[in-house]
Formats: sequence, structure tokens, C-alpha cells
Amino acid sequence: MKYIGIDLGTTFSVVAYLDELGAPKIIRNVDDENITPSCVATINGSLQVGQRAKRHAHNVPEEGAKTFKRKMGEQFEYQVGNDVLSPTDLSALVLKEMKLLAESKIGEIQKAVVTIPANFAHEARDATMHAAALAGLDVEFIINEPTAAALYYAYAEQEDLFGTYAVYDLGGGTFDISIIKVHNGDVEVLASNGVSQLGGDDFDKKLQELVKEKFEQETGKDFDPEDFTEFDAEQEKITLSQRKRTTVQIGRSLIDIRREDFEEALSSLVAQTEMLCEAALDDADLEPDDIKAIFLAGGSTRMPLVLESIRRVFGKDPTSTADVDEVVAKGAALYAAFKSDREGLSDVQSRALDKIQVSESTSMCFGTISRTYNENREEYELQNSIIIKKGEKIPVSVTETFYLAADGQKSVHCRVTESRTTEKNPKFVKIVADEHLELPGGAEEGDEIDITYSFTE
Repeated sequence: MKYIGIDLGTTFSVVAYLDELGAPKIIRNVDDENITPSCVATINGSLQVGQRAKRHAHNVPEEGAKTFKRKMGEQFEYQVGNDVLSPTDLSALVLKEMKLLAESKIGEIQKAVVTIPANFAHEARDATMHAAALAGLDVEFIINEPTAAALYYAYAEQEDLFGTYAVYDLGGGTFDISIIKVHNGDVEVLASNGVSQLGGDDFDKKLQELVKEKFEQETGKDFDPEDFTEFDAEQEKITLSQRKRTTVQIGRSLIDIRREDFEEALSSLVAQTEMLCEAALDDADLEPDDIKAIFLAGGSTRMPLVLESIRRVFGKDPTSTADVDEVVAKGAALYAAFKSDREGLSDVQSRALDKIQVSESTSMCFGTISRTYNENREEYELQNSIIIKKGEKIPVSVTETFYLAADGQKSVHCRVTESRTTEKNPKFVKIVADEHLELPGGAEEGDEIDITYSFTE
């Protein structure tokens, strides 16, 4: 049977499968590349995905869309030529392209796993599952990107991995840091942190701003963004990762950009990643010296500034033993086969999977809005009551007892909340579900109601 893993990235997507020997392999696209731009464009009246779509969107921006993963789960629309598409619709087109690519190379696909950032909110996770269904994929499970990367590293180096590690995942649009424990191929996620609006795209915009500032200072002319687009910034960013300076032509003017100036422009963004790394260590109750190695995922980890930041936080060089663009998809392919019923796998494939195990932890706090008595104010008020804490090992099920507020109460207002911290103020948490539960007659004030929250996959 064929199982695939898809890294649905902000800027690039990758698909992998489990070969006859139980090893995850990348499926190359029609351009014979391992990575496919997560870009959609209308070309000659039809919606297309990939490198051609990216080039067309660069030349005719109103006919293309990119970085839509950042809007997953939000009420947002993109005008792509004559089509109005949601982030879910666009993601479904990318996933369908990955599915068709896989089928053209290995045949019919039975199951798939799609990756998501560890910090994705509930709505974004649901939107990803919906996009997979629209793409015609049979997806029962999703997996956090750094966990997928950790799973691949554990598989690839299982004889050498024993202890606590960090997985640093910085791609085009999101940043995740996970602290993991590995023992004989088993991967346990101890803590995760991150942000869904920080990545290579933000670095490109900072470079645009730097070029604009220098151009206007040196020429006294107004800067036209069309003379140095985000596409141009992406290419020069790559150059500055390899060289200490580059020269940009704006009209007839040549603007010299030094790597150190670019890195200074990025300092606030990089500082944010460092704080998140420190927070993840705190959540795991660990010190930097407790981390044996740092594994990398995501193309932005190739930047010298990022590598220096990792050294600053963890006190050691990161480990570079795999292609950072591929590790997430390969881990997802392993997870897809690992979560299968194994009936369609060969003995060789099954033995390869027997060497790995994975357990996730919650990256958010989940709770409900309840009424409590404030003794200082001598009045009742609403508060957010945490039921499942951040960092709980998945699957987890927790039951808490609450009490009815009045005699004859006919219903209970049930609101499921999500928060990054143990926030008690209802104003600062996200409501991810809002329903009224009808009660049987004869209810009295103080009657107990048990609320059970379960978090599975």
C-alpha cells in the first residue's frame, strides 16, 4: 500500500513516501525538483500550482496568490484572476498537486499525513483537514512539523540518538521550536513553542525596506516597489547568505547592501525566536546544557544569522545531517505508515517502522468559561478555567467538576477556550466552540456537572 507525507509549507511544499525498504523518499516534481512553490496562479484561464504559477504571479500579481497558509482558519479571500478563493481552497489546490504528483510516480495513494506548525490554532488545524478532504486525500492524522522532523532524525540516526534534543524549524512563514526526548527510536515531545507569522517572507520584506531606505538616502528619489519586488528580495537574501555583500540595481542606480546591515534589520525578528526557544526550555524545565544537539528544519535555517542565534541560545552548533527542506515531509511519510493498520506493508517496511515511536504534547491550553465568586469584590464573575494544560502528553483526557448556578436551570452555556498560557481572563482567550447544552428538568443550584475534555491527535 502507498502512504505519503506532505509538508504543506508557506512558501514550498514537499511530498514523500515509504519505499520498499521502509525508507522515506522524496517525490520529485515535474521540474525535477524536490520542492514545489506553494503558489497558485491563473494561467490561460486555468488554476495552476508550482514554479510556473510563481513566475506568473511575479509578473502578474493580480492573477496569483502565495503565503496563504498564514491565513488558514481565518475569514479571508484572495482574488486570483476571476476566482475568489479562501486560504483553504488554495491549500487544497496545492495538496491536490502533491497528490497527483505522488500518484504519477508511485500509483494510487491509500493514506496521507499533512503537516502543520506546532503553534497552529484550532481553526487552522480544522481548515487544513478540510483542505485535504477537498484535495481528495484520505487524511486521518496531521502532525506538527517539528515533530515530523524529529521523527525522521530519530529514524535516520536511531543508533546514535539517546537523550534530549531541540528541533528548530524556521521556514518561509512560521517558526517552531520543540524540545524532544529520544530513546531507542521513541520520540517524546516535551515542549513546543512558536509563532505563525515569522519566517523567510518577513526577512524578504525587511530586505525590501532596507533597499528602499538606502535607495532614497543615496539618490533622493522616490522608491518604486516594482523595481525591487519580494521575488527580487528572496533572491538577494539567498545571495547574502552566501556572501557578505550584494549590489542591487534600482533603475540606473546601484545600491550596495552589506550582510551586517541586513542582519541588523532582522535583529528584532531573530530576538523573538530566541525568546521562544528560551520559553520552550522553561516549559520543559531544562537548561541549554541539557540539550545534546539541535536539529534543523526549514530553508531559513541556512542563514548565517539564524545559525549564530542558535549558538547563542543553546551554546553549541546545530547538527546538519539532512536536507532541511525535506526532513518534515520524510517524517510525515514515516508517520503515515506508522499510523496505518500495517496490513498492506511488507515485512521489511513493518520492521523499519517497529524501530520508531512518537508521542505528542499539547501546544496550547484548553478550558471553558465558568462562573466564580470574587471575594475581594464580593460578586460573581466569569473566568477561564483551564482543563487541559499546555505540554500534556497526547492522547489526554481530563474531567473537571462544575456546579449549576441556579434552581430550574434549563441549559449550560459551554464555551471551549484556547490560550497559549494559563490565562484566566475570558477577554484574552480564544473561543473555539460555543454551544448550549440542554439540561433535564428539576435541576437545582449546586448540582454537579462533569466536563471532560479529550485531546487525541
